[in-house]
Amino acid sequence: MSVTSITMAIKPSAAARAQKKSITLLGATGTIGQNTLKIIASQPERFELAAITGGSNVTLLAQQAREFNVRRAVIADASLYNSLKDALSGTGIEVAAGEEAVLDAAAMPSDIVMSAIVGAAGLKPTLAAIRTGATVALANKECLVCAGPLMNKEVRRHNATLIPVDSEHSGIFQLFDPEYPERVDSVTITASGGPFRSWTTEQMKSVTPEQAVKHPNWTMGAKISVDSATLMNKGLELIEAFYLFPLKQEQLNVLIHPQSIIHCLVTMIDGSVLSQMSLPDMCTPIACALAWPDRIFAPVQKLDLAAIGSLQFETPDMVRFPGLRLAREALIAGGNAPTVLNAANEIAVHRFLKGGIGFLDIAKLVEKTLEKIDNHTLETIEDVLACDSQARRYAETA
Repeated sequence: MSVTSITMAIKPSAAARAQKKSITLLGATGTIGQNTLKIIASQPERFELAAITGGSNVTLLAQQAREFNVRRAVIADASLYNSLKDALSGTGIEVAAGEEAVLDAAAMPSDIVMSAIVGAAGLKPTLAAIRTGATVALANKECLVCAGPLMNKEVRRHNATLIPVDSEHSGIFQLFDPEYPERVDSVTITASGGPFRSWTTEQMKSVTPEQAVKHPNWTMGAKISVDSATLMNKGLELIEAFYLFPLKQEQLNVLIHPQSIIHCLVTMIDGSVLSQMSLPDMCTPIACALAWPDRIFAPVQKLDLAAIGSLQFETPDMVRFPGLRLAREALIAGGNAPTVLNAANEIAVHRFLKGGIGFLDIAKLVEKTLEKIDNHTLETIEDVLACDSQARRYAETA
């Protein structure tokens, strides 16, 4: 049974939907976290923020905690405990710090847990939230990339619900009926192509971090912006879609769509093609996840197709952008390959952002790491974390 089919099977009643929902926000200081707070602020009668966590931005986390009067605020960097405690002195807000404190926050009783911690760091907190049986709004694609089979197993075991927040997967979620997967021929997720869509390989040799983080459509953090520039982000999304929906890998496709208006296409066996469209604003999929199975107002600009005029599509070039090819190969290989792919990519992007390697070296380093580490099955979360560490160690020095 897929994650989504579990979601469909436990729709809350109308009375339950009308009740005010409590939310725990993991990764409040990031882009997804800040957009989530916009939605919560616009719907105070529907949502109550119980707890928030952040990585190291004490000033912003304290500001958010005060504004929403949360019960608990947690900073992941344990060395910043006193700074956060001082910033929230006199508020009555519970303060904690460190990895275990983040896990405790994730396991707090809440109706919805927004999992927006970037990278593999979000793996344990998301798992902790799943084990409470909560509805988890999943904005961390790495959880399923690194540990898809294990995450799905825990979702089934604890009767939890996963609702995707990535714009592409949110679109599939809104269109795809998991009770009748045989009606679907294929699913296509779109990619803007990033800032270097029309650049030659020669031109990309001189790409700087400053250029790579300037996404043409979306406002995102540095890491995901670089992933979008290499198309690795789209490769990770292919793997995520495989674990979210009852689809075979050969049913999943990628299409370049520079305007980022159409987020996904679901092609039915009768030739019908369904699409989900909206302007590139993460508030839309966040609102969809928080309100499910209802719809709520989101503070976004509405789509005007007449003003846009035309939409453009291209086939992705996997020679100039090998990250997409590597992700597809990792999905086909299975075992620990997606985990290695993700870990090596995180290190490679970090090294690029620090000026240690070139833009084109990102994919080269990922491929080299995949070739170095033997493929094997990951049976437990501990296996996943050990494999993740092994791949990171190699990628840091290769």
